[in-house]
Amino acid sequence: MDDRNLMENILLLEKGACDLFMHGTIESSTTNVHRTFSDSLNNSLRLQDQIYCKMQSKGWYPTEQVDQNKLNSVKQKFSAQ
Repeated sequence: MDDRNLMENILLLEKGACDLFMHGTIESSTTNVHRTFSDSLNNSLRLQDQIYCKMQSKGWYPTEQVDQNKLNSVKQKFSAQ
């Protein structure tokens, strides 16, 4: 397993943790439990962002610029509903 595959797996695991913490936050029954899940979610989101930025800097997670016409089309589609 190379570094790229390892980072992809770590990123996927972190995204899964974010999902669990988000649901825990939504479903929490007390303020203390809500705060604990919310804090954990925010920490996990920060870590996910750091992993993503590291992968992007190495060219392992490239992003592409979207044509402005495509953006406008999507905006019109959802603003009409």
